[in-house]
Amino acid sequence: MREFSVPVTYEVAPGKALTDMLTTNVTEHGDEVGLRRQVGGRWTDVTWKQFGEEVRGVAKGLIASGVAAGDRVALQAKTRYEWTVFDYAIWTAGAVVVPIYETSSADQVAWILSDSGATAAIVERDEHAAAVESVRDQAPDLKAVLVIDDGAVDQLVAAGKDVPDSELDARRATLSADSLATLIYTSGTTGRPKGCELTHANFLFEIGNGITLLDKFMNVQGSLLLFIPLAHVLARVLQVGAIKNRTVIGHTPDVKNLVEDLGEFKPTFVLAVPRVFEKVFNQAKAKAEGDGKGKIFDRAAQVAIDWSRAQDTGGPGLGLRVQHALFDKLVYGKLRAALGGRCLGAISGGAPLGERLGHFFRGIGVTVFEGYGLTETTAAAAVNYETAIKIGTVGRPLPGVSFAVAEDGELLIKGGIVMRGYWKNDDATKEAIDAEGWFHTGDLGEIDDQGFVRITGRKKEILVTAGGKNVAPAVLEDRLRAHRLVSQCIVVGDQRPFIAALITLDEEALPQWLESKGKDSALTVDQLREDPEVLAELEAAVKDANRAVSQAEAIKKWRVLGTDFTEDNGMLTPSLKLKRNVVMKEFGDEVENLYAR
Repeated sequence: MREFSVPVTYEVAPGKALTDMLTTNVTEHGDEVGLRRQVGGRWTDVTWKQFGEEVRGVAKGLIASGVAAGDRVALQAKTRYEWTVFDYAIWTAGAVVVPIYETSSADQVAWILSDSGATAAIVERDEHAAAVESVRDQAPDLKAVLVIDDGAVDQLVAAGKDVPDSELDARRATLSADSLATLIYTSGTTGRPKGCELTHANFLFEIGNGITLLDKFMNVQGSLLLFIPLAHVLARVLQVGAIKNRTVIGHTPDVKNLVEDLGEFKPTFVLAVPRVFEKVFNQAKAKAEGDGKGKIFDRAAQVAIDWSRAQDTGGPGLGLRVQHALFDKLVYGKLRAALGGRCLGAISGGAPLGERLGHFFRGIGVTVFEGYGLTETTAAAAVNYETAIKIGTVGRPLPGVSFAVAEDGELLIKGGIVMRGYWKNDDATKEAIDAEGWFHTGDLGEIDDQGFVRITGRKKEILVTAGGKNVAPAVLEDRLRAHRLVSQCIVVGDQRPFIAALITLDEEALPQWLESKGKDSALTVDQLREDPEVLAELEAAVKDANRAVSQAEAIKKWRVLGTDFTEDNGMLTPSLKLKRNVVMKEFGDEVENLYAR
């Protein structure tokens, strides 16, 4: 078994808990700005002292409402300032946070509330409260349900006004490194979601050993704009890391306003999924083509990629440096401005970004650090960082973390970031974590001689063609999704004579593309499914994807669908992973048609 370990740089003391960092910030840096929140359409500063007082007030209200130490409290909302207040208030009351995606269905909410035994629920809107009430009979432990939009913060502060400080201190004293901090239910591409038990030690180990690698961006002078759901472990870890490093935090709940929010907040660091970076690139390319500057943009993009690649092979020559400086003024500066103008770096997680885009963003001056991890590993288990970066990989293991490749190619992880287990599910825990403490990820990968990890596919998603060829669909799917007209795709071919694909069109990208081609921008996806120019674009995208694999693994046939895969129609998880079994069931006839003689 091939192994690679990085020595630990930070050990978690037994008495430590996540609330300690906030107490330090309030006590020692109370007048410094800790967060900025949107009030009446404007960004308003919040000092550590103000934030700390709000957290304590809400925590007292939770105690007054009957929340006991160790109780599970559900939290369902978009990424917003109040999310962070409640996260820390629940911990301060000695309780456990159970995040629920704000898009979750009533059935999903019922399962999480009942399985976790939540005694209280904080929800964002009345419709969330109605969904909770509709399944209350399945959640016998549930008592209070509070609605953020109906003034939950003020209500709790008022309810807890008679709770003494000594009671709050006593609650905090119940916490230790081994205490359960949160139960995060894996979004589950198959079966019921499982509750990952993450302790205060898991988070402290993750940020103590990991956030230091991002000190250039996550520091006292820096700022972080959060827009992916805080119900997702990666956003949560960066929130906690920002509080440790006193990096100013902002939240934007609606990605429709993301460009405006980036421009106003001006973060030094952002966290996003690859789709966001793909859209930034594709929109810039489409705008350039619309302005008749498509060839200039293509040349600028290639220079950025070449300049980035040269960083790994002795540095760029004079000619490349001159071209890079010219395009920095003409093109790259505008792209950096779209990210707020101060953004020095970003983290991409959830799916592979792709080598070309990785080099492009590094080449324009915004390095996107890819990492890899799961909810079960408290987010990142490996990451690229400033002094150890290899684009196309997910980086090296965090300090204190070991990676191994099993006989069948599965990646195994060991270290202080690995969860305690699955909540009330010993069988699943034993299946995931072996007797030696290795967590079995379900992902296939490789580790090079320098310890850089490369993900090659999902163990359970490997397709085996009728000819016996093993094919990892993720390689092809990631390449295809990078094309501006492609929203989602699924590669098929298990027990079939060849590999094929179903592709969906990106409705946001279509109008601009149609205008650039002199077509009616009001044409619908259904009207464009058989359009020759659309099909020609997609044929080129398929050919490009096929370059990443052997002839036996290449896509031979493909078809455009009239329906996208979305979270709303149940085909994507909240972290935008494909629910392959759902898609295959829904579009079984389309798959059969691909193989019809």
